[in-house]
Amino acid sequence: MGLLCTSFTIIPSHQTVNSHTVSVSPVSYTDLSFAPVIADAATALYNDINLQQYGLSKEAFDYAWKGYEQLLKKNMISRSNYLTICDFSQSSKKKRLYIIDVDNSKLVTNTYVAHGKNSGAEFANSFSNKPESLQSSLGFYITDNTYIGKHGLSLRINGVDPGYNDKALMRTIVIHGADYVNEIRVQHGGYMGRSWGCPAVPKKEATDIITTIKNGTCLFIYHPGKNYLLGSKILNG
Repeated sequence: MGLLCTSFTIIPSHQTVNSHTVSVSPVSYTDLSFAPVIADAATALYNDINLQQYGLSKEAFDYAWKGYEQLLKKNMISRSNYLTICDFSQSSKKKRLYIIDVDNSKLVTNTYVAHGKNSGAEFANSFSNKPESLQSSLGFYITDNTYIGKHGLSLRINGVDPGYNDKALMRTIVIHGADYVNEIRVQHGGYMGRSWGCPAVPKKEATDIITTIKNGTCLFIYHPGKNYLLGSKILNG
């Protein structure tokens, strides 16, 4: 069924959805024949930012949003304005890290990110929660505080997906900058270097990334494997 109208205006605003605030665009219609169908919050945000053009699938985003909402309901997220998605379904040659400003419907960062040395070469396909596995861990994290380590400014991330990433702090899985994550590798036909399990980012961007998402924001590391998607208590609770 079509939507018929002769004029409309877009009025930027905010609307409370599931106990938190997201940016929406209420529409004032005149001479209206049919009421508009309002998309759900996740679809509206995904389409508003046009995340598909940046390579983030709707499936990955929907899983991220579902877990984000669950963690909000449990009061586990103290800073709800940012949602970070690391999409390990993509090649490491792609800019597969997305930092989304939920309140303002903006993609503030889209860049490269490394996976663990034993998770795969160009593509990540093996994951572990075990210490010294040198593999990435899937699932939802809450960012913690920062510290200065061997990679400079680094950000602790607390894995909150039982059985999948809840040993992250013990394993010292952190966000940090790395020389082996950079555009030049792609230009020369290579893929990103790999970490010991950390979601390492380009060194020149690390400080901005860490400063933006530190202290209580949600991070989701995604892969389409059914083991995690069907087993996560956050996604299936």
